[in-house]
Amino acid sequence: MDRMLVVVFDSEKKAYDGKKALQALDSEGSISAYAWAVIAKQANGRVTVKQEDDPGPIGTLLATTLGGVIGLLGGPAAGVVGATAGLSFGGAFDINNARIGEDFIDDVSKELTPNRFALVAEIDEEWTTPVDTRMEAIGGSVFRRALSEVNDAVDREDVAAMKADATQMKNEISKANAERKARLQEKISLLESKISARQQKSRERLQAHERQAEAKAKVLKSRAKSAGKAIKDLGNTPV
Repeated sequence: MDRMLVVVFDSEKKAYDGKKALQALDSEGSISAYAWAVIAKQANGRVTVKQEDDPGPIGTLLATTLGGVIGLLGGPAAGVVGATAGLSFGGAFDINNARIGEDFIDDVSKELTPNRFALVAEIDEEWTTPVDTRMEAIGGSVFRRALSEVNDAVDREDVAAMKADATQMKNEISKANAERKARLQEKISLLESKISARQQKSRERLQAHERQAEAKAKVLKSRAKSAGKAIKDLGNTPV
């Protein structure tokens, strides 16, 4: 199951130990780790990605998933996230982009207090024991949540509502005086601009999700190929 994993630690060293444990679990085949980042919660509440960190095999494609979660954990005062981690955001962090419930963000935020650190990762795991055992041994508090499917229903509803308003205003133009017509046309133009922007945002979210899915498939295919080769080599090894 595709999940978002957040493990909170009380020191940076432990967070990096957690990252090493995650990578070891991935190498062992216990999980598939697609992207990860070590983050720090500053005294002022700002969340930053540690610059020396790497984002995992497809981290550069996860601005709408891993990046969205990191941004939401920083709250309204979240600062610039390290570009070297392959994550970039606009001015707002969208809960829809993160594909995770607000209650999950709230639960993690209560644990991720200032001057603490966390390992944030998108993983695929069949059972929770391997990750929990390794992370708890290091002193981490583990949070996980299955990622929802990309859903553009909210975008569609908002666009439909704005289109309905624009249609109503267009109907009123024929009955309005010159001054009123100008005001209505201004409002219609503004709505049409917002509709276009919302539709573009929805397309970009869907395209990003498709790129992520393709990248994950390639990662899994590569690992399956490597595993197959290892088994074949083992079979050819003289006893």
